[in-house]
Amino acid sequence: MMKHKIIFVACDSSNLSEIKKILKQTQTNKLKVIPKFGMQFFYSKNGRKFLENFKSDFWLDLKINDIPQTALSAVDSLKDLKKCKYITVHANGGLEMLKAIKKKAKSVNKNLKVLGVTILTSLDNKSLNEIGYMKSVKQLVSRQAGLIKKSGCDGIVCSALEAKIIKTKYKKLFIVTPGIRLPGDKVNDQSRVMTPNEAFRNKVSGIVMGRSLIKGNIKKNIQRLIDHLNK
Repeated sequence: MMKHKIIFVACDSSNLSEIKKILKQTQTNKLKVIPKFGMQFFYSKNGRKFLENFKSDFWLDLKINDIPQTALSAVDSLKDLKKCKYITVHANGGLEMLKAIKKKAKSVNKNLKVLGVTILTSLDNKSLNEIGYMKSVKQLVSRQAGLIKKSGCDGIVCSALEAKIIKTKYKKLFIVTPGIRLPGDKVNDQSRVMTPNEAFRNKVSGIVMGRSLIKGNIKKNIQRLIDHLNK
């Protein structure tokens, strides 16, 4: 049963030996674990080169957000990363950018799935108000989910708090949620968080876990996650 639940491990480090340690120690035959590489690693001196020769599926979390032509060029420049299965783009880039990237992704790599990123899980209603958005987090995420669906993108990245609403509206949409913590772990810079079990109860397709897994004893943390999911 747990094999159907995708765990994306946030490989947040620019240190290659640290990344290799995370990759090795998060491997388990009890869970479907896929590494997620963000800007910190991709922009590091050895990061991109390492990913060129990566042998299994990974998620490249760059959150592309620019004018359509620049965004297209960015996606095109990734065509040598043969095992890149997921890439993220910001819904804030608008419908035309989302559609263009989805179309380009097919020509770059037939297995590449485009995930649209909604309001970041570090933001809350107060933060949005400061930026100038008058709508609430839920209203904005709902609107962005509609854009992502309309664009033909393969999935959406949103907080587990909004996932339930989106799943009700778009039953077949692939939903990934960051801001996931094991019970008792610190929230840190996240504003909208849940435990893995709470997130999966909200019908998400996959969860992103960083600090809860990669800080401290990684193997023990993986076992904590397995025990938690078995409850």
